[in-house]
Amino acid sequence: MTQLIEIGTARVLQCAVDGPLLAAPGDANDFLGDGWAHEADLLAVPVERLGPHFLDLSTRVAGEEFQKFVNYRMRLAIVGDISTRLEASKALTDFVRETNKGDSIWFVPDFETLRARLERLPTA
Repeated sequence: MTQLIEIGTARVLQCAVDGPLLAAPGDANDFLGDGWAHEADLLAVPVERLGPHFLDLSTRVAGEEFQKFVNYRMRLAIVGDISTRLEASKALTDFVRETNKGDSIWFVPDFETLRARLERLPTA
């Protein structure tokens, strides 16, 4: 079930496990629309909602979709275990590490890790 949760100063739209996928260029539009409709600051999208080739960086899907979130100033957290994919790809490992250094797009293993990260952010 999709639900809006406040964590610290952030309004987080925790997306349901079931639903449309982030699988192709343009799919971010539905997620962004849902985030705006709920007046969210951040979308927490379960890894189950990623298309089968999303984390294959050679497809460029992740980069294109992430750029939309950044352009429209909607923070995004991909929530769930991607350790098997990270073990299989140094490029993905580097991408996740660099992405997690920023404040727009994060990969976190679970929702509690996201909660802890948001609670550490300074208040505006």
